[in-house]
Amino acid sequence: MRRIYTIISSVLITAAYVQAQRVEPVAYGDFDTWVTRNIKESAVLGGNTVQVYAVGPEKTVDGDEPYVPEGGTPWASSNVMAKVMGITKTSNAVYPDERAPGNKCAKLCTRLENCKAIGIVNIDVMVAGTLFLGRMFEPIKSTSDPYSKMEMGVPFTKRPSALSFDYRLSVPADAKMIYSNGFGKKKTINAVDKAEVFIILQRRWEDEDGKLYAKRVGTGRELFGKSTAGWVNGHKLAVHYGDISSEPFFKPYMGLIEEDHSYYARNSRGKMVPVNEVGWDNADATPTHVIVMFSSGSGKPYTGTPGMTLWVDNVAMLY
Repeated sequence: MRRIYTIISSVLITAAYVQAQRVEPVAYGDFDTWVTRNIKESAVLGGNTVQVYAVGPEKTVDGDEPYVPEGGTPWASSNVMAKVMGITKTSNAVYPDERAPGNKCAKLCTRLENCKAIGIVNIDVMVAGTLFLGRMFEPIKSTSDPYSKMEMGVPFTKRPSALSFDYRLSVPADAKMIYSNGFGKKKTINAVDKAEVFIILQRRWEDEDGKLYAKRVGTGRELFGKSTAGWVNGHKLAVHYGDISSEPFFKPYMGLIEEDHSYYARNSRGKMVPVNEVGWDNADATPTHVIVMFSSGSGKPYTGTPGMTLWVDNVAMLY
């Protein structure tokens, strides 16, 4: 009888554990299908046709029309098309890559994007490869206030225990961080950047003036600074709920988003406005939005370590 009781208890515990680890893949989070955009840059830049990639249904698009997500994909990236004073320029730092035959993943690279117009300008802009849930609005018309071109986060009311993903990281030997926004001299910083992954759950609301506010419901954020020997499969980034600022695991980068670094979203009037994160929410609060981001850099805009590369695959929520 004791043995039967032990077996039954073991089965129940195992079943409870499996239920607790329910996996819900994020749409297109296996990165097996991509949109390939063939965009011809302006003649003054050489007139080359450049491939710019987006995570979504398998498709090829020719031309320099602004990209609009299709097929229900929730993903956007730092890959963009810019049009400044009639000049078309592209930037691509996120690529499809094969981790095995027939099995694709996302490859995120930090690189200096060169813009050279004969007799006019020759500048470098530091770009970190970034994937996030949300949308990028094209065409980009300036390098000022980069967050205002990105809608960070998607509607979401669930409470996952963790974000799960496969990753691989390559950090260049003896590399340094560089700041280069295309204006002025490049600056070398005596440090090496880190790749970053985070999941942030927010409860957002809008006031009568159309301003957006949020309280932080859940937090998971991790920096990666060492090359891996290969793929790390099923890595779990735990989501911690409520005010975690006094917890022993808390790091400064897990804190609330400062107002002058607020991410943007569209309000009910369709206008892009900053989302001002005003405090920690109750641990049992229900979120309205989730922000998930993978990046080959964790520094300020236009700062990074050239050659830093992060591969990502099989993104899912655990419950």
